[in-house]
Amino acid sequence: MQRITITLDEDLIADLDRLIERRGYQNRSEAIRDLARAGLAEAEHDKGAGGQCVAALVYVYDHAARDLTRRLTENYHHHHDLALATLHVHLDEDHCMEVTALKGEVAEVQHFADHIIAERGVRYGRVVTIPAGTGTKGRRSRGHSH
Repeated sequence: MQRITITLDEDLIADLDRLIERRGYQNRSEAIRDLARAGLAEAEHDKGAGGQCVAALVYVYDHAARDLTRRLTENYHHHHDLALATLHVHLDEDHCMEVTALKGEVAEVQHFADHIIAERGVRYGRVVTIPAGTGTKGRRSRGHSH
């Protein structure tokens, strides 16, 4: 690791310190490293970077909306190669939340997520994509335990 020096105005430092406290970082360096990684990943995504990614698709929908459950199921079956697993949660009598882990080409994952979120009856949706190579540099290929 290299040590660098940066200059920040007092308001920005105060905001950073509040973030550190809220998220439980041990120090400013850890927080700035995470913010830099997130910013770089977002910049890559914004410029239309290709390649593989992993993603989390989260959406809330009205399960009584006409044919929505059938349409969602059909979409998932048409893109079975992208969806790794889905968690289904009953929020109340009318609404469900699903969280789906996705893996594939960035453009395909984004297209699938956009299509699900745009379905009539989906009330809220968001996808978070992460480049598939994130966190793998310099690691040895051996199993892990936890």
